[in-house]
Amino acid sequence: MFWKIVGALLLLWVAFMVLGSVIGFLVEAVFWVALIAGAAFLGTAAYGAIKGNRDKKQLRS
Repeated sequence: MFWKIVGALLLLWVAFMVLGSVIGFLVEAVFWVALIAGAAFLGTAAYGAIKGNRDKKQLRS
């Protein structure tokens, strides 16, 4: 009976370790994707602000 409890605790500990590493990897991957997307958005916005036409006509005045 003692070894069944020890085995169950060991199995539970390994499951938590694997689950934690998978969730940690996903959080880190989402962080880097968001960081790259934010940099691309800011670069595009800066390029549009610098390159934009100043003499655009309004649709309604």
